[in-house]
Amino acid sequence: MENTTRLPSQDREKRHISAKNKYGWFFISFPVIILAVFMLYPIISSLFLSTMSSRGMIQKFVGLRNYVKLLKDTVFLQALKNTFIFFIIQVPIMLFLALIIASLLNDKSIKFRGLFRTGIFLPAVTSLVTYALLFKMMFSLDGLINKFLLAIHLISEPIPWLMDPFWAKITVMIAMTWRWTGYNMIFYLSGLQNIPDELYEAAEIDGANKLRQFRFITVPMLKPIILFTAITSTIGTLQLFDEPMSFSSGGVTAATIGPGNSLLTMSVYIYNLCFKYMPNFGYAATVAYVIVILVAILAIIQFKLAGDKR
Repeated sequence: MENTTRLPSQDREKRHISAKNKYGWFFISFPVIILAVFMLYPIISSLFLSTMSSRGMIQKFVGLRNYVKLLKDTVFLQALKNTFIFFIIQVPIMLFLALIIASLLNDKSIKFRGLFRTGIFLPAVTSLVTYALLFKMMFSLDGLINKFLLAIHLISEPIPWLMDPFWAKITVMIAMTWRWTGYNMIFYLSGLQNIPDELYEAAEIDGANKLRQFRFITVPMLKPIILFTAITSTIGTLQLFDEPMSFSSGGVTAATIGPGNSLLTMSVYIYNLCFKYMPNFGYAATVAYVIVILVAILAIIQFKLAGDKR
C-alpha cells in the first residue's frame, strides 16, 4: 500500500510556494490594472463609440450605420486612396534601400562605418518641425532642389513640388524615406551581424558572386526582421499624420491638406472629424477601426507571403 504520509518539510515547502505565488500576484496586479485602464478600456470604449453618432456632446446609437456611411463618404475614400498610395509606393522603396545600405555598411573593409551608420540614422531622431521646414524650403519653387535640377539641365522649368497634387505626394514620400530608412537599417544591421561569415565564405568558394550571396543568404536569413520592419512600416504608414500636416501650407488650419487634399490620410481625417469639423467622435472612431482592420488584414497577408505558418 502506497504511503501517503506527508512530511513536515513538504508542508513547509508548499506553504512557502503558496506565499510566493501570493506575492507574485500582488506585484503583477499593478501593471495588469494599468494595462486594463489605459489600454483595454479605451479599446472597448472606442469600439462602442464607433456605433454612436455625435454632434458635439449629443450622442445617439446608430449601430453599424457609421460603417455603411464610410462607403459613401467621398472624403474618406480619398483619404483611403492617398494612404494606400503612400503604403504601396513608399514602404517597399524604403525597406529595399534600408536593406541595401545595411548590407553595404556591414562590410568590414569599409572605413568609418560607424560614422556613416550614425549619419544615416540621424534623420530618425531629427525634430519633425525642423526637418519639415527644411524640406519645405528645399522643395519650394526657388528652392535648392529646383536650382540644382535646372543647373544640370534635367528640367526646363521649376517643379511645383508642394503646389501640385502629384508632386506633393512625391515630396512627402521623399521626406518619409529620408527620415525612416536609417531607422529600418539599424534592424537589418543587427540581423546581418548574427549571420555567420562561414556561410558567405562557403558560397564564395562555390563560385557565388555578391548578388547571389545577397539573394540566397542575406535575404533568407533576414526574413524574420524583414517581416517585422514590413509590419511596423505598414502600421506607421496607415497611421501617417505628421508629414501631411507639416507639409500642408496652412498646417492644422488649412482648408485642405495639400493641394486638392492630395495629402489627406486617414489619421488626418480622424483629426479633422474630432477637432476641425463639427466634432463627430463616433464617426472618427469608426475610421480609426478601419485602420485597425486594415493593419490586421495586411499583417496576415505579409505573414502568409513570408511563409510564416504561425
